[in-house]
Amino acid sequence: MSEQFKVCSTCRKPIPFGASYYQCSVSTCQRGKTGLYFCSVECWDAHLPMMRHREAWAEAVKAPTRAEWELQQVEEAAGAAKSAEERIVNENQSNATNSGGGTEMPQDVLIVVSKLKAYIKSKSGMNTSDGIVPVLSNLVREICDRAIESARSDGRKTVLDRDIKPAG
Repeated sequence: MSEQFKVCSTCRKPIPFGASYYQCSVSTCQRGKTGLYFCSVECWDAHLPMMRHREAWAEAVKAPTRAEWELQQVEEAAGAAKSAEERIVNENQSNATNSGGGTEMPQDVLIVVSKLKAYIKSKSGMNTSDGIVPVLSNLVREICDRAIESARSDGRKTVLDRDIKPAG
């Protein structure tokens, strides 16, 4: 196993375990697959012309120790296995409860992401993680499922506004 946590995304110098490094404040530069790491503010500054951020700054971060890193890797692997297992269980439950002739229920995004992000930004000044989108889509599905059942129990084939009721 190597003695470095990561390598600098600009100059490719190693960033050792436990050392200080810099991250870009923009969330897209911190995503798992993108994951930009910088050994100095100068290296962070070099990525700005390419990324064309509107507002960005370098955030000082301390790299984990080797033991912390190994523990994090084990936890991520366990989490990935658990989420894959949950996804299989959810797909099986969805297929079992689906009354649409055996076709799989669509799991598309039901939220207009740009409008959601604009709302949160204008309301609070905060950024919005992409992880919120599937969670909100699932909540919308649950609300719609309850509304469908309400319309069905009233003998209607149209879901009305009065069928939308808060959870609980």
